[in-house]
Amino acid sequence: MPRLTRPFALLFAAALATAAGAEEIGSVDTVFKFIGPDHKIVVEAYDDPGVNGVTCYISRAKTGGIKGAFGLAEDKSEASIACRQVGPISIPQPIREQEEIFSERISLVFKRLRIVRMVDPKRHALVYLTYSDRVIEGSPQNSVTAVAVDRGVPIPLR
Repeated sequence: MPRLTRPFALLFAAALATAAGAEEIGSVDTVFKFIGPDHKIVVEAYDDPGVNGVTCYISRAKTGGIKGAFGLAEDKSEASIACRQVGPISIPQPIREQEEIFSERISLVFKRLRIVRMVDPKRHALVYLTYSDRVIEGSPQNSVTAVAVDRGVPIPLR
């Protein structure tokens, strides 16, 4: 493989690997770009890997244009989350009281979108928080949602 195309191939492979947990549900264009894809808002579904029957839906901005086409653009920090029970809830393995369940790159190197699951034992609920961070300075922009778990379903903690 020529030296100049190898870094682009590695970036493309890395982009595919980070998006493996997300399933795009749909998108809407927000800004038309003459060259490259349009700026858009995408809605993606993430199934909670530790809790059967819960899916989180994230809406977030994706930067288009030439930089966006090559994975070099930095996406906005704003995101919205809504997690819902989509089937019978079961928790086959003990889960942590708070743990990051998804992380996806939203800039070339330094910025990530994160989803953290927290357990609220008093209310028998799962709370999901989404935010973005950056190595130097993160963003206080965040969104939170909760899924009530039937009291008959145990929430085993590690």
